[in-house]
Amino acid sequence: MTTVDTRAVHAGREDLRALGVHVPPIDLSSTYPIGEVEAGGQAYEQLATGQRPEGVDTLVYQRLWNPNVDRFERALADLEGAQESVAFASGMAALSATLLATVAAGRPHVVAVRPLYGGTDHVLATGLLGTRVTWATADTVAAAITDDTGLIVLESPANPTLDLVDIEAVVAQAGEVPVLVDNTFATPVLQNPIRHGATLVLHSATKSLGGHGDLLGGIVATTGEWAMRLRQIRALTGGLLHPMAAYEFHRGLQTLPVRVRAAQAGAEKVAAWLSAHPAISAVHYPGLDDPAGLVGRQMRGPGAMMAFAVRGGFHAAATVAASCELITHAVSLGGVDSLIQHPAALTHRPVAAEAKPHADVLRLSIGLEDPEDIVNDLEQALSRAHP
Repeated sequence: MTTVDTRAVHAGREDLRALGVHVPPIDLSSTYPIGEVEAGGQAYEQLATGQRPEGVDTLVYQRLWNPNVDRFERALADLEGAQESVAFASGMAALSATLLATVAAGRPHVVAVRPLYGGTDHVLATGLLGTRVTWATADTVAAAITDDTGLIVLESPANPTLDLVDIEAVVAQAGEVPVLVDNTFATPVLQNPIRHGATLVLHSATKSLGGHGDLLGGIVATTGEWAMRLRQIRALTGGLLHPMAAYEFHRGLQTLPVRVRAAQAGAEKVAAWLSAHPAISAVHYPGLDDPAGLVGRQMRGPGAMMAFAVRGGFHAAATVAASCELITHAVSLGGVDSLIQHPAALTHRPVAAEAKPHADVLRLSIGLEDPEDIVNDLEQALSRAHP
């Protein structure tokens, strides 16, 4: 099994035949029976320090381990080409655990390449978790690294402007410093940062991995050593993913390639239409603007996310967002239905003025609707902003 389509269907399900079932069983146990006290104590110590449960007599407690979470983790690691992955209650919980791991290792300095998701930008800017940040561009990462730099953070395609970052070029500058890539927009269907040298790959699983707007979760694909550190932090801080959500995320991966490619096909048509509309001053979409040629070399397609600037500034953009009828005016992305939002006013509201998206920019996540219907909805919304 070599293609992402096949692996998405079967990954994380290797034990089902031996169990005699066709779909993964759901284990909701919050606690597990313990036999001998000493064996239970050894199992607790092993799991609480982030180790896998090989050889243990009991899983002790859901905060330490859950079979459904493990299956989802193994599946995502397979799709990303990682040794392991660790799932959390949200994307921000996953990022927070990674930042805490760098602080715990005595290397609290982070170099971050803007633009980033607003929540990521905010937690780094505040230093809330004990990190301090140096903001850099993709070509100034090396100059920003210090002796206590523990992490490089970037996002490609970036939220919300769809900027593409050459991951290999950043990794080359990073040297021994691990690089974390937020791969939420691309998904493992279109991009695998580990193949380009990244150490950690972050997903807000809430988005495309779940794909239906009804789950919250995050996951980091990485090395075995990093995974053990992240599991220990998860066990001690309690940022675990619920087993039922893990089951549904795992199920969602089976249709991920089909959903991503279908949404991408629609996005290409919508982006082309927007680029020719007189009320639009700019369209940010990798399928239209890719000067470095990263689509094809780093990404396997331009994806289903885009941003566009509406002539007339904030008032016109806000009118368009509020006037959409088929497209839902809401934050989040990557679902089966199309969503539109104003980043500067919402997801990127806390971002510093010099890095905040322009007030005329809207972010659009294309779903699985007929692209002609999406275009018609945008047309009527734009006509209200520009009658």
